[in-house]
Amino acid sequence: MSLKHQHSPEVATGYEAKEPPLYQVILLNDDFTPQDFVVDLLRQVFSMPLPRAMTVMLQVHHGGSGVCGVYTCEIARIKVDRVQSLAQQHEHPLRCVMREIE
Repeated sequence: MSLKHQHSPEVATGYEAKEPPLYQVILLNDDFTPQDFVVDLLRQVFSMPLPRAMTVMLQVHHGGSGVCGVYTCEIARIKVDRVQSLAQQHEHPLRCVMREIE
């Protein structure tokens, strides 16, 4: 039997599936964390290629913050925790936050 002839199951009416909210993961500038550490962190935690990591690092350095990526809440929280953990392990004051996209 081909897929064209199969019947799909009934779907309850009145229910509309919603996409989960998305969150930006944002690095915040400080005057102490080395730029090389930020680039390495962006490559490791966010799988950024070197040119993209350099661009984001410069946005953080010159603009005060930079978006590292957009994720669902749970993934964003994991990324923020990983950044905070690595910064703390290396004794850097680098901060990372997540902000819901509206």
